[in-house]
Amino acid sequence: MTHAPNSIRLHRVLRAPAERVYRAFINPDALCRWLPPYGFLGNIDRIDVREGGGFHMTFTNFELGHSHGFESSFIELVPNTRIRLADKFDDPAWAADMRKTITLREVSCGTDLDILHENLPAFIPLDMCYLGWQESLIQLAQLVEHEIPAENGLRQ
Repeated sequence: MTHAPNSIRLHRVLRAPAERVYRAFINPDALCRWLPPYGFLGNIDRIDVREGGGFHMTFTNFELGHSHGFESSFIELVPNTRIRLADKFDDPAWAADMRKTITLREVSCGTDLDILHENLPAFIPLDMCYLGWQESLIQLAQLVEHEIPAENGLRQ
């Protein structure tokens, strides 16, 4: 689903509270678990969760070993409601000033999640970006939708 010529929009309803979904977007271990699409490993080497802060992440192709890194800067952080990011690839040949707006809204069964990813560089096919995001959102759902019963001693 496209929004503008070099943008995509994704929508999903998750069976999880907005606080848990929001936390998955700002916790480095969570981001490494769900954000890389299938076949990629994620690593965050620094993170500063505040407006004006950001994080540096690397995606590594598990099969080939090739990596690409990017810097995400937090433009706006509204807890449990909205995150706005500016992204730039480390490789200057991949120059693009990408923007992501993540909007969370509580609904009766969990959280309505809307993602707008804008200003994608021409070398990234929109359908591949959309597919990657779909894979990432499946992994996000697997992370945030699970309820761990308190009586098993694992939940504090």
